[in-house]
Amino acid sequence: MERELILTGVGGQGIQLAAQVLARAAVLEDRQVLMLGTYGGNMRGGNTDCTLIVGDGPIASPPIVHQTGSAIAMHHRFWEPVRAKLRPQALVLVNAGVFDAEIDRREHRVFDVPAREISAEVGSPLAASMVLVGFYAGVTALVGVDALVESMRQSLPSYRQQHAAQNEKALRAGFAAAPYGAVPAWSGAGR
Repeated sequence: MERELILTGVGGQGIQLAAQVLARAAVLEDRQVLMLGTYGGNMRGGNTDCTLIVGDGPIASPPIVHQTGSAIAMHHRFWEPVRAKLRPQALVLVNAGVFDAEIDRREHRVFDVPAREISAEVGSPLAASMVLVGFYAGVTALVGVDALVESMRQSLPSYRQQHAAQNEKALRAGFAAAPYGAVPAWSGAGR
């Protein structure tokens, strides 16, 4: 069984780190993972996407997908190519208050996550991507929150370790805000 996720946003929102945290958490829980990050030439404000394939066995899908069962949208600017890849009933998490694009809410399972507000409440206003990854892990039961926290600590470069405690709070807050297992990634998970 394989699950696809595309994360999209603008450079500087933490898309690549968020994808890496989720990928490493899946590996920590003995899942197979493929990840492909793409981004424009800008350091900040350009397009940034990451495709993640997580499987409970060997992965057959390439890391470039034509369709996806789920997406996390941090910003609307580069949303259209991702929207076109959504399968019917795809899970979509949007960064509420920032994301401003149309989504067919009858066609997809959309959660408006107040990621900026949640990250600010836990004292980490720049960790909205961690809130969204935590929420995704919770709503899908793809991985546990402790694996997310451990993988975040492994993923932070040495010059960013001062953000680990705040990122942990953001991951845990996002996970706690999600209706656990409402859109289960694995059979027998959730509800």
